[in-house]
Amino acid sequence: MQLLKRFGYYLIGVALGSIAVLYFWKNKNVTFDYGMDARTLKTIRIKKRIYSDNAKQVLQSKGMDTSYVTAVLTRGDVNFGKSKPRQKPCAEYFITGKDSLENMSLYVIRCDSTATIKDIFLN
Repeated sequence: MQLLKRFGYYLIGVALGSIAVLYFWKNKNVTFDYGMDARTLKTIRIKKRIYSDNAKQVLQSKGMDTSYVTAVLTRGDVNFGKSKPRQKPCAEYFITGKDSLENMSLYVIRCDSTATIKDIFLN
């Protein structure tokens, strides 16, 4: 019976600790970008974005603004098969949208201080 009592106290402590940690992390703007896609997208998002003339033209012709590009860079997938991540001096990435933006794809050139949206493809 002593073992069951200890186990019960342990579970109560773990539950209270988990709730406290969840509460504190919710109040801070913390992200856990450990996957390859998440790291790449975060790196592109925090750099200064430059839009090529072609990308501006596609956005203008479809009546879209840059918030769509931001949404793809937040919740998109990086297609490493079509990308050139090790290219010097600037890596090139092909990013596809998810959910409601699955028909939108971006071709991004990421340099040291800037990220250039070179092409936008709409299917």
